[in-house]
Formats: sequence, C-alpha cells, structure tokens
Amino acid sequence: MEITVTFRHTEPIESLRAYAEEKVSKIRKYIDVPLEAHIVLTVEKFRHIADVTLSLNGTPIKAVEETGDMYSAIDQVMDKIENRVKKHLSKIRDHRQESGKAESESLTDESVEAGALSPEEPVIEVEKMVAKPMDPEEAAMQLSLMKQDFLVFRNAKSREINVMYKRSDGNLGLIEPET
Repeated sequence: MEITVTFRHTEPIESLRAYAEEKVSKIRKYIDVPLEAHIVLTVEKFRHIADVTLSLNGTPIKAVEETGDMYSAIDQVMDKIENRVKKHLSKIRDHRQESGKAESESLTDESVEAGALSPEEPVIEVEKMVAKPMDPEEAAMQLSLMKQDFLVFRNAKSREINVMYKRSDGNLGLIEPET
C-alpha cells in the first residue's frame, strides 16, 4: 500500500501524518489488491480540510471533509471513504454474481433438456479470464500476491498458455504444454 500525505498551508506534523496513514491502512481489510492513497491536509484560517483519494484497481475513490479539528476531519473523511469502498466492492460482487447466475441458469436449463442431472455428477462452473503475456518469474510474483492457488498466463517467450500453481510443500509448479 502506497500512502502519500501532503500538508498545505501548515507545517508537517508527524503525529498527524502517522494518524492519517494508520486510518487509511485500515481500508486494507476490505481489499487484497495493491492500493495507492493520497491524503491532502489543508488548514485555511479555522477550517481544517482532509482530502483523501484512493486508486483501487484504477478506480478513483475520493472524499473531502471540513471541520474545526484536523483529527476529526480525518476520521470523518475515512468514514466516507470506507463506505464508498464497501459500496464499490458490493457493486463488483453483485455484477459478478449476476453474470455467474445467468451462466449457471443456462447450464442447468441445458442439462434438464439433455436429461436429469444425477446427484453424483459434479457441476462444472465456467470462469472466463484473459491469459496475459508474462514471464514465469513475473507469474510467480503475481501468484504470490493473489489468494488463488493457480494463475493461467501466456508465456511471453513461447506464446503458449501456461499454468503456475502453489504446491502443497509451499513451492510453485509450472505446467507447460508439450510441443
């Protein structure tokens, strides 16, 4: 998580910087992707303004709060940011569920038409993804940052689809197609 704190019209105070960084780092519990945060703390006469901008997978989330005390401004702006992050993540989750629901409904409709599914047959869930071109070293780094047990990617050198997976002994395995 990359956090930058900027002070405007006031001297940089380390306790304010640490407080703001601590508050922003609590957003980490909602997301597992790298996050960039920029905090601008401004003082204009008796107004204390906290302006926070997050970049969440390229989606900007911004909030501004103005109070008489900088600490309360930081608290209030982080409450707004937290609510907006939750809303953003629920939209993504709902969108994924709707598209997955439509696919599973079409799968069950086809299986009912072809014949009843027996209880012991496994249900196959289809997940489409883009196999990005990268080196196996880069794939290993990406996999270590993810919660998944495997990563499908296109090998940048051979242009073939490869699979990098986490082994039970803690090491990584690589599946390459035979030529």
